[in-house]
Amino acid sequence: MQEQTEHTLSHEEMLSTAPVYAAIDIGSNTVHVVVARCFEDHVAILADELELVRIGESVNATGAISSQKRDQTIATLQKYQALAEHYAATSVFGVATEAIRRASNSAEFLAAIREATGLVVHIIGGDVEAALTFYGATYELSQHGSPPVDIAVADLGGGSMELIFAHQLQIIWSTSLPIGSGSLHDRYVPSNPPTHQEVATAQTFLLDHFQKIPAQTHLAALIFVGGSANTLLYLARYSLGVSQAETQLSYEDVVRCEGILRVLSADEVARRYPINLQRARILPAGVLIIRMLMERLQLKEIYVSAHGIREGVLLARVRYGEQWLTQLQDNTTHAGEHA
Repeated sequence: MQEQTEHTLSHEEMLSTAPVYAAIDIGSNTVHVVVARCFEDHVAILADELELVRIGESVNATGAISSQKRDQTIATLQKYQALAEHYAATSVFGVATEAIRRASNSAEFLAAIREATGLVVHIIGGDVEAALTFYGATYELSQHGSPPVDIAVADLGGGSMELIFAHQLQIIWSTSLPIGSGSLHDRYVPSNPPTHQEVATAQTFLLDHFQKIPAQTHLAALIFVGGSANTLLYLARYSLGVSQAETQLSYEDVVRCEGILRVLSADEVARRYPINLQRARILPAGVLIIRMLMERLQLKEIYVSAHGIREGVLLARVRYGEQWLTQLQDNTTHAGEHA
């Protein structure tokens, strides 16, 4: 009988054997792709790109996804397919969130995508979106020593915000609120820059929703993900002198950036820093949401992560296999919303 010897894979061998997948998130503001080599507890990102399509803009205006937004999305997806092929990704997974959930023509939109690209895009509910975001935003915590015991993750998108509370990296409560940087801008703070009256009205709207969030007294950290939070971090680095390596923002940093956005037009913000003009237009609404959530949770600082739902999709695929989405839907259905 031949003796078997145990062989421990080197880092290079592990990288060569791990699958390469791509995950695409079609959101209210952006269409975002991540291509990565995937493991059960982390992902090694090969490419990360986004386009600010603002599908939610047409949904907020008419209730439907316009033909222009549809065509722009399809063109973006075709570009991402080429990117995935470049990195030899064996599968591409697509999910769609708030704006597509609300659109009256979402079925036609997804059918057009499938016909043009072959991609099957799944509309996911707020609970599944929250779980995927949590996976993506927190996987690095376990890689660097002991993570905080009680943390929260907030995924601020264009049309909704998913908020998750966790104890020892286990979700104990989550919700999806109809609050997003794009929808708040379109409905409450459309001026450039926003007027005092618009901001006051938006604050009243936000307070009504934030009262539904359970009070927290033991949170060690709040991690924000999404375009508004990452652009806020960028603005703080270039306008306030926050270190380029820093991913933490104080309440004072947030307030000072909000002050800049109350005074300068989006065009001026885009010119000075520079920030994408479309992003600069909706950033005041996003920063207002961030500041008010910090006040609701009585937090003096936040952390900003570039990771989120896309990395969560990739991790879920490796952990749960081909039925990853069904498994997540079952998990969130059984768990429900609880404190």
